[in-house]
Amino acid sequence: MLQDAVERNIEIIGEATNRLLKLVPQIKITNARRIVDARNKIIYGYDEVENVQVWGIIINSLPILKKEIAEYLNR
Repeated sequence: MLQDAVERNIEIIGEATNRLLKLVPQIKITNARRIVDARNKIIYGYDEVENVQVWGIIINSLPILKKEIAEYLNR
């Protein structure tokens, strides 16, 4: 259940990133394309999603994304 919940949240973050990029194409989000690609991979099941990949997103990408979005919202 925890894995499903984490993957669902990655789907939501990926969809939000995709929509934000369409609204504000010049926004600087590190690895924006990879975030959207992860969402697509989970939703459409292009390949098996491996726990190592999900963990990598949690550890490496989410802290950067959180910081960048906080900075954008504080402008």
